[in-house]
Amino acid sequence: QLQLVESGGGLVQPGGSLRLSCAASGFTLGDAVIGWFRQAPGKEREGVSCIETIGDSTNYADSVKGRFTISRDNAKNTIYLQMNSLKPEDTAVYYCAAAFLGHCTKVPVGVFGVNYWGKGTLVTVSS
Repeated sequence: QLQLVESGGGLVQPGGSLRLSCAASGFTLGDAVIGWFRQAPGKEREGVSCIETIGDSTNYADSVKGRFTISRDNAKNTIYLQMNSLKPEDTAVYYCAAAFLGHCTKVPVGVFGVNYWGKGTLVTVSS
């Protein structure tokens, strides 16, 4: 069964850090374009970051640029989202998504052609 599972969410104080993981089963993450998305309460889902399959080119939403880093560990079949200098407005459920024949988009940041979504992990930034 092909699936994506996110982990690493939790409660963190403003200015803190978290690292989210997106683990794949049933397929090789290195063969897919992977994106991170988030949905805050009462808001639409938005793209946060994306990483391509070839050359590992990355995109970031302006709101997270310089604070978040997406990376790929093919040996562990896992994608990470390192989140630093977290702000209360980063509070959301974070999802990863995979596209086998898609590509990263820049405006807005996202993934074209998503095949699979994870179920999400909650990140709460609060003092």
